[in-house]
This record gives sequence, structure tokens and C-alpha cells, in this order.
Amino acid sequence: MAILIDAPNWWHREHWWGHLVSDESFDELHEFAAGLGVPPRGFERDHYDIPEHLHEAAIAAGALLVTSRELVGRLTSAGLRRPKGRPVAESA
Repeated sequence: MAILIDAPNWWHREHWWGHLVSDESFDELHEFAAGLGVPPRGFERDHYDIPEHLHEAAIAAGALLVTSRELVGRLTSAGLRRPKGRPVAESA
């Protein structure tokens, strides 16, 4: 069970962003994100977009910093990956 975060390497809307995922469950992910003050609108299919200013707070709260490749791999291995363009199952 882990919350994973990658480096904020994506520039969008005047900010750097990273991704926050769980390799356990979406419930765990939503709870962790809420604890950081991330609004539900930050959730996109299988991850939260995390602005750079929350990156260190996420790590301090227990998120494990990993590469983007590892983040996607562990999300996929956990069966929680929801790529764009594919239907989202409601059971996860």
C-alpha cells in the first residue's frame, strides 16, 4: 500500500504539475489528496494533478517520490490504470 508522486515536470496554466496515485485503491488516494487540501476536481480518471507548491507537503505526509515510469507501472500492476479513451469501470 503506497501513495506515489512523481516530480512536477509538466507545465500547464502557468504552473508545474506532478501526479499523485495510489497502488492500493482510489479510496486511499482520495483520502490522502483531501488531507492535502486538493479539491476533488483535481482527480482525473486514475490520478490527481498536484501543483508544485504541494509537492513537498505530499512527501512529508508520506507520499513516495518515484519516476513517472514507475508511477505508471505500479498503477497498472495494481489494476487501477484508466487510460484516456477507454471506458471507466465503476468497480475500482
